[in-house]
Amino acid sequence: MDATDLMRMYLADPDQPFPPVELADPSGLIAFGGDLSPQRLLNAYSSGIFPWYDPGEMIHWYCPDPRSILIPTDLRVTKSHRRAVERADYAVTMNRAFTDVMSNCAEPRGDDAGTWIGSDMLAAYLRLHHLGHAHSIEVWRDGDLVGGLYGVACGRSFAGESMFSRARDTSKIALYWLCAQLTAWDFDLIDCQVASGHLTSLGAIELSRADYLALHTSAAARPGPPGPWQFDIPVPAAPGHLPR
Repeated sequence: MDATDLMRMYLADPDQPFPPVELADPSGLIAFGGDLSPQRLLNAYSSGIFPWYDPGEMIHWYCPDPRSILIPTDLRVTKSHRRAVERADYAVTMNRAFTDVMSNCAEPRGDDAGTWIGSDMLAAYLRLHHLGHAHSIEVWRDGDLVGGLYGVACGRSFAGESMFSRARDTSKIALYWLCAQLTAWDFDLIDCQVASGHLTSLGAIELSRADYLALHTSAAARPGPPGPWQFDIPVPAAPGHLPR
């Protein structure tokens, strides 16, 4: 990468637009620098671009090719997954504990001592949440938060950012009810960003960047439900499981 490429990719001005996504490098990196202001983030997500970097680094912006997506109606539900959902020994809510969900997602997992969700990201997505663009799903058991996920909506396209479990299958339970609600709202896709074995096992597929952008752009152009989001389908909500 030469100096001209670096200058093209560097966001020096708050109002500077992102380069065309076709100019991304092989990893999907399209730009770096800039900030996490609501306007910058909303411009990014509407263009199929997302930030991904380690705390303390300059912001990196990506639009990878291929792209991993999940069609809400195509969620793969195994027998054990369905049993966990149908057992209903939990309550599920939407946008009740956004900060707590993000904080749990930010905690290191297993042998990985790091996290890509730093304090600047926490603050930035909380601002998006307060503006009605970022949403969380929470799974509760006996008043404790035991699983969840969060992401950003653009029209009727939802970008899933991260999920966590504090008990068996609780992130899958959160995803099940998100897919059920997004299906009821006629969302076209959940953007999973980068493929993984776990996502593939849940029904995610890979599309070329061009095909993903065509689907995402069409979905994002259709107005989504107004915020703040709440479930309008029947979900497990036993008071004994909800937080006090």
